Amino acid sequence: MTTILIDGDACPVKDEAIRVAERHQLPVLIVANSWHRIDHYLVSQIVAAVGADTADDIIAEKAEPGDVVVTNDIPLAARCLEKGAKPIDPRGRPFEEANIGMQLAMRELMKGLRETGEITGGPSGFTKQDRSRFLDGLEKMVQAAKRGR
Repeated sequence: MTTILIDGDACPVKDEAIRVAERHQLPVLIVANSWHRIDHYLVSQIVAAVGADTADDIIAEKAEPGDVVVTNDIPLAARCLEKGAKPIDPRGRPFEEANIGMQLAMRELMKGLRETGEITGGPSGFTKQDRSRFLDGLEKMVQAAKRGR
C-alpha cells in the first residue's frame, strides 16, 4: 500500500497532504525533529533525534517503492528515487530520475554562490498558487502510485 511520507520540519503543506491521503485512505508518516500537533487517524509521527539529516535518514530508510515523499530536500529526494519512491516538493514539482542530477548540481552551485555572497536571498514566498499546484501534483502522483507506475 502506498504511504505518504512527509519531511515535516518547515513543510508548509502538511494539511493538504493529509486531505489527499484522506481522500485515498492512505497512511501518512510525518518525520521531523519536533512533534507536530496533528491528531488524525491516518497520521503517525516519528520525532527524529537532534542532528543533521537524522529525519532524512529515517525517511530514506522507511521509503518503499510506490510511496510518495513530500520534501524540499534534493539529496533526500535522490535517495528516495533510488528506492523507487516518488518524491514531490511542496510546490508540486515531482523529482524524477531524468532531472535529479541537474537539481543536485544546481543546489551545489547555489550553495557556493550564497557562501561567496553573490546571492543573498532565498526562494520566493509560498503562495496560494503553490499550494494549489501541490494539491494537483500530489493527487496525480498518488493516483500513479496506486496504479503501480
